[in-house]
Amino acid sequence: MIHKQKPEDLNRINKGTLMESLGIEYLEAKEGFVKARMPVDHRTLQPMGILHGGASIALAETVGGLGSALLVDPDRYEIRGASLAANHLGAATGGYVFAEARILHQGKMTHVWDIEIKTEDGRKISLSRLTVMIIPKQKKGE
Repeated sequence: MIHKQKPEDLNRINKGTLMESLGIEYLEAKEGFVKARMPVDHRTLQPMGILHGGASIALAETVGGLGSALLVDPDRYEIRGASLAANHLGAATGGYVFAEARILHQGKMTHVWDIEIKTEDGRKISLSRLTVMIIPKQKKGE
């Protein structure tokens, strides 16, 4: 059940959030796949002048979390990141990095995503696996 949303509509929901602070922009979202980019600049660098690993992790959880949010009925379910494991394979010093999330498992209570983060020239800098919990919303009065 993917909710048809254009990237510009999805980007509007980032106002006032960590995603806006880090400059994360959604580029594509379809069933089981989300792509976004993030600048490598003063907001995302660590003191040694390379992309901070925590910024990569925030980007990974962002794309996987959005992917799960688009697969469930938002009136009935909430999504929460449960576990994220990341391997940093390289460094980026400028430009943009691009994250692509692909669903591996779409269960009733959990989703599992693989996320690759690459530089503009296609070099892999991070691989992550995200597990998302699907939580039924409580009805008012319960």
